[in-house]
Amino acid sequence: MTTVASTKVRKYHLALIGVALLILLMSLVRIVSGQNDITSSGTFAAALMLAVPIGLAGLGGLWAERAGVVNIGLEGMMVLGTWFAGWAGYQWGAMAALLAGLIAGALGGLIHAVATVTFGVDHIISGVAINLLGPGVTRFLSEVFYKEGSAAGEAGAGITTSPALKSEAPEVSLPLLSSGPDWLGSLEQTHWFLLSDLAGILRGLTHDVNMLVILAVLLLPLTFFVLWHTAFGLRLRSAGENPWAAESLGVNVPLIKYVAVVISGAFAGLGGVFLVFVTTKYVEGQTAGRGFIGLAAMIFGNWRPGGLAAGAALFGYADGLRLRSTGAVTSFLLLGAVLLLIYIGIKLRAMLSSGQPAEAVTRGAREYTLMAAAAGGSIVLIWLWLTVDKLPDEFVNVTPHVLTLLVLLVASQRLRMPKADGVRYRRGEQH
Repeated sequence: MTTVASTKVRKYHLALIGVALLILLMSLVRIVSGQNDITSSGTFAAALMLAVPIGLAGLGGLWAERAGVVNIGLEGMMVLGTWFAGWAGYQWGAMAALLAGLIAGALGGLIHAVATVTFGVDHIISGVAINLLGPGVTRFLSEVFYKEGSAAGEAGAGITTSPALKSEAPEVSLPLLSSGPDWLGSLEQTHWFLLSDLAGILRGLTHDVNMLVILAVLLLPLTFFVLWHTAFGLRLRSAGENPWAAESLGVNVPLIKYVAVVISGAFAGLGGVFLVFVTTKYVEGQTAGRGFIGLAAMIFGNWRPGGLAAGAALFGYADGLRLRSTGAVTSFLLLGAVLLLIYIGIKLRAMLSSGQPAEAVTRGAREYTLMAAAAGGSIVLIWLWLTVDKLPDEFVNVTPHVLTLLVLLVASQRLRMPKADGVRYRRGEQH
């Protein structure tokens, strides 16, 4: 017991040390490149706004897949959440938008659960169907509810957009530090090494923060507690690992799967609500593939809330940096090169200190291939940073998606999905 506890403490401390070293590295890159947007409050505020819908979608995927149901229909459920949030929000305000988007996403999850759990439809096929159904249904509803308003010239009304929300969600800032005297903002403007970087990061994460952001952040530890420290969570995870063994112990596996997938849809819908809060109205296509990126963030996080949060933050930061400055994206290449070199150093140290030559030889080919790829990647990134003054807009726009693929490529070496994830389950029939 003591060993397990000490291991958890060491992992927690290592994570904190890793974050501290990353901030130090970002500060060094900012000084070398002269691109202050790398750690500016504006960049991190944008990163937070972009990471939240990705994180909520990924959290939805986490709940479903921990119960053994693959949910690639997150994008369609987010679309349902955006439309119903916009429709309810312009009539009754932000709270109505929150509830409507949550319920719409949950209904999308319920459809997925009926198809996969009750009728045994392939999970991928059902998810694709929902991704097609979501935009189709919302376009039809827009034709029904917004066409007359558009013809009458109502403010904000149109076939592809709803009127603005009747009331917006409240925002909060830290007194003195991020508002009022705004001490963090003043410190950020000094551009001192490390101190101004810390001030910029903290101000970006605490200035004018939407209440839904706070709710989304709180849902991460809540999910961890429910899934890993309650009897319900144990039953849910057992349904994703071995549903027939769980059934033999009296677990109502179909009910558990239904609950998990409906919650999954509700979280995806909540991500759609956040997008409506940001733009203050529903706009067709505003999800822009965030449901799929959320799924990628969940896989990067190894089906755990902490890793999911790190993945969503990474994708959000890359996208936020893209929006803030092309030059900062160019400097991001230098940061990536340094991180790859650190990865090579860690791998070399692990191999040299293992003291097990036979085992090292057995797995050596894959390790050396990864290190060679990382070395080649770092050389290319450094060359691009030195030679490219301004990246083409097409390259900048695709950066978050390329980053998604690269991260998944590296993360795939250590992934372990739930054993029965995507497996067709029938009561009493073991595969």
